[in-house]
Amino acid sequence: MSVKRTIEVFSAGCPCCEAAVEAVRDAACPSCDVQVLDMQGDAAAQAKAKRYGISRVPAVVIDGKPADCCGGDGIDVATLRAMGLGQA
Repeated sequence: MSVKRTIEVFSAGCPCCEAAVEAVRDAACPSCDVQVLDMQGDAAAQAKAKRYGISRVPAVVIDGKPADCCGGDGIDVATLRAMGLGQA
């Protein structure tokens, strides 16, 4: 039996964020629960980002651990895979 992995993608709807969401969804496996949190106008998403220490988007959190994968050039899928993205 596989364990569900929670993948949270914090986004502001910009082209870079949309590319990050698409990359995460493409790399996700059936056991990955991908959730997109819109930072524009969603107070709950903003509060969650603050708890994680996220100060810019796109940002990815896997099973409650912020990924050190996201910068001005988008996301690094290899870093996300090392954290469990795409693995049951």
